[in-house]
Amino acid sequence: MNQAAASSAPGAADLRHRSEAEASALPPLLVQAQMLAGSVLLGEHGRRRAGTGDDFWQYRPLQQGDSRRMIDHRRSARGDVQFVREREWQIAQTVHLWTDLGASMRFSSSPDLPQKIDRARLLALATSVLMLRGGERVGLTGGKLPPRSGKAQVLRLAEALSAEDDADYAPPEHRAMVPHARALFISDFLGPFDELQLALTKAADRGVRGVLLQVLDPSEESFPFSGRTRFHSITGGLTHETLKASALRDRYLDRLVERRDALETLCRAAGWRLGLHHTGDSAQSALMWLYHALERSAA
Repeated sequence: MNQAAASSAPGAADLRHRSEAEASALPPLLVQAQMLAGSVLLGEHGRRRAGTGDDFWQYRPLQQGDSRRMIDHRRSARGDVQFVREREWQIAQTVHLWTDLGASMRFSSSPDLPQKIDRARLLALATSVLMLRGGERVGLTGGKLPPRSGKAQVLRLAEALSAEDDADYAPPEHRAMVPHARALFISDFLGPFDELQLALTKAADRGVRGVLLQVLDPSEESFPFSGRTRFHSITGGLTHETLKASALRDRYLDRLVERRDALETLCRAAGWRLGLHHTGDSAQSALMWLYHALERSAA
């Protein structure tokens, strides 16, 4: 017995070592997102219903990331462009993501709080994990990462979401969205409003419905500044210094309310839902809200 136990011990140690090595090779964001998604217990995904899925919906041009097996050769033979034949279930199960990776999102008012960009990435990827587990196709807006299903897509999304944008405010990407699909946009939405308005208008024109999630640091809601204060953007391109910061509080909060009202009006017009999340609040509760909001947007 002792000899058998001794001989099996190295094998167990080797297995543990290889498992730890494989886990360490995964992006930390992916590990966190999988843990967060695993903490949310959900039933069978609502899109897997009998009686749907076989109805033809549309032809669309072949996109980067599409399998060659998806090509409809009869339709493609009419011209020089290769077309893919999409069915109703493929449209219903497609989710596009846009996560603001601009410099303004790299803000945290306290070492105890995550940066807005880190929370946005985490929620976007954890939502993707849940959707992919339910059989959805998930991808990024813009066409760089077309919607796909399967476990490999999670890693692709994690790598794409780990990038950063040097601009203070990154404009929403609205290209290459599948008509009648769903979408999730996550940002602080404090940048130029015209770009966001254009993106949601384009989405609505294609029948795309979705969710905006505004992610803010708690200090951006309370404005706890007083006395001499120097405000500057993350990149340093914008600066403002005042001797009495408290005098700016009311004007700032009024502008914040105006932006919130504008977001709500825009979402109503486009048929989208609007949510608010503070980085000091639970990521799990935000994920639950996002998942159910996206489900309702598909109805």
